[in-house]
Amino acid sequence: MLKRKRNIIALSVLLLMTLATITASLWLPLSPSEIDPTKRLLGPSGHNWFGTDHFGRDIFAQTVVAARVSLVVGAVVAVISTILGTIVGLVSGYYNKIDSILMRIVDGMLAFPALLLALALVAAVGGSISNIIFALSFAFFPVMARVVRSAVLQVKNIQFIEAAKTTGTSDLSILFQYILPNVLSPIIVQGTFIFARAILAEAALSFLGVGVNPATPTWGNMLQEAQIYITLAPWFSIFPGLAIVITVLALNILGDGLRDAFDPHSKNRKKTKKRRVLSNKQKNVIAS
Repeated sequence: MLKRKRNIIALSVLLLMTLATITASLWLPLSPSEIDPTKRLLGPSGHNWFGTDHFGRDIFAQTVVAARVSLVVGAVVAVISTILGTIVGLVSGYYNKIDSILMRIVDGMLAFPALLLALALVAAVGGSISNIIFALSFAFFPVMARVVRSAVLQVKNIQFIEAAKTTGTSDLSILFQYILPNVLSPIIVQGTFIFARAILAEAALSFLGVGVNPATPTWGNMLQEAQIYITLAPWFSIFPGLAIVITVLALNILGDGLRDAFDPHSKNRKKTKKRRVLSNKQKNVIAS
């Protein structure tokens, strides 16, 4: 995966963003919460790199600090959704009798758009980081369950699984020692996509006013406050929006890179392509 430049760039962007938001208090020149009415809606400058908002706060400092909430929510939702979806997918794919029950429940959840389902849950339990994580995890884990179930159905009838059954190995051992290691690749890839979708969903919930407390800097809260000034001060919404775009794009590129790295068919296609290129070069040399 690291042989491709775009994967290295995406991974570097994510690591840099994570490191920057963790150490923000050590190097940020201005406080994200410092209010200065005399500097309201100033454009980008050497002192305020991304300009200021309607309260005179530095947008660059807010954008960096807001990444902390978005990355934490995205990462925790990805982990919880992956764990829940993996367990449901393993059980459903391995036990045929339970499969018909679990998958009908999952299908019913998938009938609702994930964002709409999360919006309803957050509106019911209240907006906080823990409630948003719960709502998004509940909304996104059915997709992971479907992916894992599909992978388990392809693996469970292979000969080494049948051999483990004949030797008296317990179902729990077969699931977690034999099947799970062979379906890890789609789980990891899908987990990166859920990470990206969770960041978008958290920003959408905050933008709609049912997310994190408005006093807490998040990219969604910043966009919600900036919509009134989009013509007067476009930088107010441009930079938080770019932060979301860059983060989600980096996660999607990383997910594509992981998928290519784990997919043996893509490796075979690349080898075939190289052989064709070499054979064409040889033909050209012979012809010349």
